[in-house]
Amino acid sequence: MKETRGFITILTGLYSFQDCIHFLAAIRKFHNEPIIVLIDQVPPILYPFLKVFKNVILKPAPKHENPVLASRLAKISLYEASEFDKTIFLDSDICLLTDINDVFAALDEFDLLLTEDVQPEISKATNLLRGSQQENLDKVLSTLQSVGLPVQETDIQYNSGLIAFRKTADTQKLFSEFQRYFAIITENQDKLLLRDQGAFAAAIATVKPRMKVLPPTYNFLSKWKDAYKIDQEIKVLHCTYPYRPQYAKNITRSLYTRIFDKLAQLFLPDQVKNPWRQK
Repeated sequence: MKETRGFITILTGLYSFQDCIHFLAAIRKFHNEPIIVLIDQVPPILYPFLKVFKNVILKPAPKHENPVLASRLAKISLYEASEFDKTIFLDSDICLLTDINDVFAALDEFDLLLTEDVQPEISKATNLLRGSQQENLDKVLSTLQSVGLPVQETDIQYNSGLIAFRKTADTQKLFSEFQRYFAIITENQDKLLLRDQGAFAAAIATVKPRMKVLPPTYNFLSKWKDAYKIDQEIKVLHCTYPYRPQYAKNITRSLYTRIFDKLAQLFLPDQVKNPWRQK
């Protein structure tokens, strides 16, 4: 029986709706595989804008009044949400610049494919803690360990904007641990920001899956472009639509997206001013 493969993304709330439209357009530029959208806090009257793209499957995301937390809860549930043998999860503010069939192919050999974060050393991951980044620099590891995350100085922070995985017992265990450690983060909001990458690093350190680390060209965060030293073609660009370079916007440009972008100015909230990002 032929293995199935497909994409998943997350859309929780209207702030990311325009991103998601262009995400779907970019995927369809290069791929025909089904795309699951885990969706919450989007009025059903808007669903047809997403279903314009062929083979899009809308599934309910975990509900929460905070759309950022809802998106995190959706991310830790990716294993259960996937209907495929091989899955590529991408954040909805990602734009493909080419096909990534090679990522699907690599899942023949590996259970998990990821990219490192711009700041990969977990001991320096001040982005996970509340408070001043400068003041927290020497406290990251001890703070994460004090709440119960089993991370060591040699562990790596991966950017969870791209997670490619195949359905195996080890991957299922990985996501189970991911859920368990993320619960610790939500219980320690006085110390930790509502981010999933500390829990993800802890789950990887615990399970040690058969994994491959992809170069940053597969998850290029344009906000931190000056931090990279790359000499290869960028395949996956990670940035919200308002800040996307024109060459990437051209990839998803069509009559439909042009009309949608005009309408978006009228009925969608300004995603740059999303207040939930600060919570």
